[in-house]
Amino acid sequence: MTDNRSGIEKELLSYLPKKDELTGNLISSMEYSLMAGGKRVRPMLVTEFAKICGGSEEAAMPFACAIEMIHTYSLIHDDLPCMDNDDLRRGKPTNHKVYGEACALLAGSGLLTLAFEAASSEKAVSLNGTEKCLAAVSVLSQAAGAQGMLGGQIIDLESEGKKVTVDHLKTMDAKKTGALIIASAKLGCISAGATRAQTDAAVKYAENIGLAFQIIDDMLDITSSTEELGKPVGSDSENEKSTYAALLGLEECRRISTELTENAVKALEVFENDTSKLRDFAYYLLNREN
Repeated sequence: MTDNRSGIEKELLSYLPKKDELTGNLISSMEYSLMAGGKRVRPMLVTEFAKICGGSEEAAMPFACAIEMIHTYSLIHDDLPCMDNDDLRRGKPTNHKVYGEACALLAGSGLLTLAFEAASSEKAVSLNGTEKCLAAVSVLSQAAGAQGMLGGQIIDLESEGKKVTVDHLKTMDAKKTGALIIASAKLGCISAGATRAQTDAAVKYAENIGLAFQIIDDMLDITSSTEELGKPVGSDSENEKSTYAALLGLEECRRISTELTENAVKALEVFENDTSKLRDFAYYLLNREN
């Protein structure tokens, strides 16, 4: 799944506006976070689902870039002092620590709007057609909005310092983390013109790895180190957040995340094309250390 990471990053750079004397600092701030590394989980899901549904990586790439821009914008804003107030992201100073809060806020907003520019660009339309681009923009809008990621973020913020249930956490994470992961799978299916059965299976895979991803994240906040994780550990406890690890314990979290991963792999049985990369990717996420 990491084979096309360099291609994704080259494509991401191609969408950034050119720097000029007056706006150069903003563009540099956008580039700083967009090129800060990361697993590129979401864009790789877009291109891989497109391929196993009979589409092409090239056609899916504008949608892949769009979802990564939205994800990156969310991280910039999430790190701000008014949100989680983090100093490190992916082993580097967070955006506002380098460019200041105002520029970081604008950089996040810039990447959000650039995402829709990429998904509806002349290139995207020429490769996918107008109808598919319209569907992609609709999926992106819903996943990033108040019923998706933003809804999950406000639930997260308003849950700090409160004892909440596991079901409460699942609702929050289905929106905050799961919505963009599910959208990634859907975007690949849209680009490829997938069948309803294929799309349903892709969504099931994404739902399961999305929840497993968050549970593992909670575990790593306890078991990992700042050097391994690339961001401060123990921040959930410091911010008085209820987590799966705190509510269920590490052993039960490992059992549930393993079960979710197996469910994700089983969902791939619908597809006739080679799904080994997606299967291996699910296990990689389960066993990751950062």
